[in-house]
Amino acid sequence: MTLTDICKKVDLYKSKGYSILNTLKQFGLVEKDLQTKTYSLGPGLIFLSRSVLDNLNYPEIVSPFLEPLAKETNATAVFGLISGSHVFVVAKREGNQKIGFGLRLGHRFHITLGAHGKAILAFLNETAREKVLAKKKLHFYGDISRMDMNRLREEVTTCRRLGFAWDIGEVTPGVNVISAPVFAHHRKIIGCLIVIGTFPENMIDRHGPKVADMARQISCRLGANIQMDNFTWDGNGFSPVPGNGFEREEAS
Repeated sequence: MTLTDICKKVDLYKSKGYSILNTLKQFGLVEKDLQTKTYSLGPGLIFLSRSVLDNLNYPEIVSPFLEPLAKETNATAVFGLISGSHVFVVAKREGNQKIGFGLRLGHRFHITLGAHGKAILAFLNETAREKVLAKKKLHFYGDISRMDMNRLREEVTTCRRLGFAWDIGEVTPGVNVISAPVFAHHRKIIGCLIVIGTFPENMIDRHGPKVADMARQISCRLGANIQMDNFTWDGNGFSPVPGNGFEREEAS
């Protein structure tokens, strides 16, 4: 519905209606289509009721993958769902480590934050990727003052080759994170798999491929074909299918 339609339905001035919708949008309760200027309900609504959340398909589908991943990495495994400029925690499993991470269901991260930000950015098409990079506030390295565009572009290229991205204590000191994108139908990135823990940096090479492989399996369960619509998987990394607009940049 457009802003005008909504305000007519509830008998509000457009200025007041816009203010309310903008607030709801910040919390993921509504989404705005920038092309059609229409509003629709957002996934943030699902976290207003635990009974609704328990009946969603996403936790049911991803939980069998999160459980073994959390145990194998001895970390916290999370599935995040993209909504607007945020990623919402839809499902999580704790590993066996003594240190736990108190992420509640419904917790939201900025879409550009750390490892998952790089993993999502890496698998957007070039137009969408540049649109994200044009924003003033980017949180790939935590504080926006630490943003390094050249470094980010290099890491994005590496992520496209390996299938996963990582953050070594930059967003939260002492906490390391690995993330891989999750796809569904029509080559659409809908979320990401995130592993959060205190594992040492030298375990990135061991845990990273596991996270990427689990993300691939979840993608298949969510409707992406065996090539994830855009990338073939050879057990070591993703190879883009030519002609789909997602080809990896060649190093200059």
